[in-house]
Amino acid sequence: MSRPRTVWLFDLDNTLHDASAAAFGPTNQAMTDYIVEHVKLPHAEASALRQHYWDRYGATLLGLVRHHGVKAHHFLEETHRLPGLEARLRTSSHDRAALRRLRGRKYILTNAPRAYALRVLTTLGLLDCFDGILCIEDMHMFGHPRPKPDARMLRFVAARLKTPPSRCILVEDTLQHQRSARGIGMRTVWMQRYLKGAKSSTEVGVHPCPRPPYVCARIRALRELQGF
Repeated sequence: MSRPRTVWLFDLDNTLHDASAAAFGPTNQAMTDYIVEHVKLPHAEASALRQHYWDRYGATLLGLVRHHGVKAHHFLEETHRLPGLEARLRTSSHDRAALRRLRGRKYILTNAPRAYALRVLTTLGLLDCFDGILCIEDMHMFGHPRPKPDARMLRFVAARLKTPPSRCILVEDTLQHQRSARGIGMRTVWMQRYLKGAKSSTEVGVHPCPRPPYVCARIRALRELQGF
């Protein structure tokens, strides 16, 4: 009997590209403006609420849906238009080659909306590297949004992909998401290339931050995934 294939779950922003430079600033501004308009808060309070909900729930959207009756599809459409995004996106041929060499099934697992993920992956030339894309629109359980780091949703993803969590490897920049994944038995890889304050060196093995116990490995380049 052949050994079950590894299932790779890749985050998108700040894992496969530098979203801090390309997208986060405009997206955060759009979310704050949305809260100003639809929740009727002053700008400073809206910005603080946006960050509070991200810290508490892992996604600003979830707090707005739970506490303010915001419609998820409207929020995502309004806040991810991001004109000029494509011109700001960057990746390297080394990353594309590393993904294509990686054995196993590969999926995007992102709290971003599908339209945004497709724009990013298409522009970076990475779309054909993946077997599928799981976006925030796919992260619903019992009629409610359940984005990362919800452990129930991660179990559901593994079941949907017909694999035990122990065969999944989550490659991700956000530690809160990795903690949940490790808690249900997934292996976890912490991408540190785009962390604030990280060393500028791209040398394999340079890891500026300590590794928490729920992180199985740290990387700064996708080629380091070979051999997992």
